[in-house]
Amino acid sequence: MVLTVFSILLALFHFVGPMPTDLGIHQGQLSSCESPAHCARLEWERNDPIGSLKELAEVIKQTPRSEIIEQQADYLHATASSQIFGFVDDLELYADTERSVLQARSVSRLGESDLGVNEQRLRSLQAALSNQE
Repeated sequence: MVLTVFSILLALFHFVGPMPTDLGIHQGQLSSCESPAHCARLEWERNDPIGSLKELAEVIKQTPRSEIIEQQADYLHATASSQIFGFVDDLELYADTERSVLQARSVSRLGESDLGVNEQRLRSLQAALSNQE
């Protein structure tokens, strides 16, 4: 009985939120973070940013509760959902070949603070790249 009630409550509190309108590449850049409280943005110098993007696409595919929404040669958009309440975050990667960097951005769809989850996600991806070298 308690498990049933708990399951119903979890289903009711699945917080998806609207997809951000500022996704994508704008003048050769991912969007900046309006608020660092619920968004993180990093850049990593890479000799082969497109190859690095492909490597991270494989990492994201293996990450629980993550789904690639769009993937092009130089751009990736994925979502990641929190385990308990299902909060959805949007993750973007852009292989900037002109500057030899991989741009990364992770932003929460809902809430004022992500408690550092978005930055932690990007640091984990950065560590995965470091392990590939």
